[in-house]
Amino acid sequence: MTTSFKTITIAIVLAAGIFCLYAPTADGSRSSASTNVPALATSPAADKIALVDGEFDGKTIERSAADWQAILTPDEYYILREEGTEKAYSGPLNKNKRKGDYHCAACGLVVFRSNAKYDSGTGWPSFYKPAFKKNVAEKVDRSIPAEERIEVECARCGSHLGHVFDDGPQPTGLRYCINSLALKFNEKK
Repeated sequence: MTTSFKTITIAIVLAAGIFCLYAPTADGSRSSASTNVPALATSPAADKIALVDGEFDGKTIERSAADWQAILTPDEYYILREEGTEKAYSGPLNKNKRKGDYHCAACGLVVFRSNAKYDSGTGWPSFYKPAFKKNVAEKVDRSIPAEERIEVECARCGSHLGHVFDDGPQPTGLRYCINSLALKFNEKK
């Protein structure tokens, strides 16, 4: 193959991959073809995770892949530990309007509160700010060619939560687009 033919072939493959990532689904929404993860209940072990309501104290949690797999369902593991994404509109917390706190499903740290949640129309729970800025970490994500995004992780355990974009409502102008399965909701009366 010539260099230009290789370049064109690579460009076509990348373009096809990007199209598949953002191709409309049957219901008209856009979601990743590789993110066909159904919304499932959390694992029994995850229900025993202590919920932490305060600001992150700087003490991180590190576990082996085997330990995380024992705590999380396969779908939660895929999202939280392998940086996957659930299918749009499939998550049980997307339309949740109850008052309460959203905790990292892997370690229990509070990451978002219901008073900052809004309906972005994207198919994932969206928030305009975290519960505490220290509770989430942000890093550059270049996993999609030609697109740089900001990944959001739990500051305590490093679990992938979703991404943050600058197209949200005021007062912050941010949209934390978070996987429903990455969260555990704690209702407050």
